[in-house]
Parts: sequence; C-alpha cells; structure tokens
Amino acid sequence: MQPGYPGQDPYGQQPQDPNAQPPYGQPQYGQPPTSGQPYGQPTSGQPSSGQPYQDPYSAPQQPYQDPYAAQQPYQDPYGQQPTSGQPYPQAPIYPGTGYGPPAPTGQNNTQGLLAMIFGIASIPLALCCALLGLGLGIAGAVLGHLGRNKADQGLASNRGQAQAGFITGIIGAVIGVANGILGLVLNISYY
Repeated sequence: MQPGYPGQDPYGQQPQDPNAQPPYGQPQYGQPPTSGQPYGQPTSGQPSSGQPYQDPYSAPQQPYQDPYAAQQPYQDPYGQQPTSGQPYPQAPIYPGTGYGPPAPTGQNNTQGLLAMIFGIASIPLALCCALLGLGLGIAGAVLGHLGRNKADQGLASNRGQAQAGFITGIIGAVIGVANGILGLVLNISYY
C-alpha cells in the first residue's frame, strides 16, 4: 500500500474479504468456469446448431428403442397352463415344513429311545460281562418291540430307533448267552 492512498494496492488490486461471496456469474475459487454448459460437456468444439454432437467417423445412431416395450408375456416352456386367472399357479402347501408350530405333544418316544440305548450298550457289555450284556440285550429287544408297536399305532414317531434297539438287543442277548456258555465250558474244563 502506498502512503496517502488508503485502501489501494500499488498494483491496482482492491483488498477483498476472504469470506465474501463472489458476484453472480463469476466462478468461485477452485471451480472451473462452465460457460453455461452442464458438467462433463466440452465448452468448445461443439456445433451450436442445437443438434447433439455426432462423431463423423462412427455409424449413424438409431433412435432409442425401449428393449422392454414390445416383449411378449411370459410363456411357460413346459406347456403348463395356469388353472385360474392368475399368471402362476399357487404354490403347494406341504405339512410340517418351516418353523411352524411344534408337533403334537401326544408323541411318546421314550420306549424307542431306551431300546436303542440298551441294545447298543448290550453288545460291548456282553463281551466282557455276559450276565449284564444278556440283561440289557433282553431289555433292549423288549422295549424295541413295544416301541415299534407304539409307532405303528401312531403314538410315537421313532420307529427307526425302536427297530435299531430291537435288533441290537437281540444281538447283545445272543452274544451274552454265547459268552456265558463259553465261560462255563472253560471253567468246567479247567477243574
């Protein structure tokens, strides 16, 4: 600033407030001038006839056609026709699917479960302790038979467990009897 000329710069610039907005039509700091064009369009080299720019080296453009405008309605490739006025048949409803209400509480699966436990346990126990294996094998076979009958009547839903208990109980009982007979024979022959 020169003395005697308050508010003027020696280079002809006026002091500006850094917080002041520029006058309308002048670009703000950090923004390029747009000269009235939207972003992304060149400001020069474009014909001003109002026609969109077309590259002279490319093929002429066809007018835009909506690819979905003239589609045919969906045709079922398997030839099934809907039975009602709806475009798709209603989905079948399957019982017992999803997270619906729990099964009826009238089921009693205890006999089939115990039959399977006793029958499976009777096989190794019959090999080391004949009487214990024989007892568990008989219990597994009896409970398995009762559990199968209950499942056939619809009172239980674990027929497979009852069947497994019945079969393994018979096997455990047979092994227990065989081990007991073998033990008696070996003890008698020893004396």
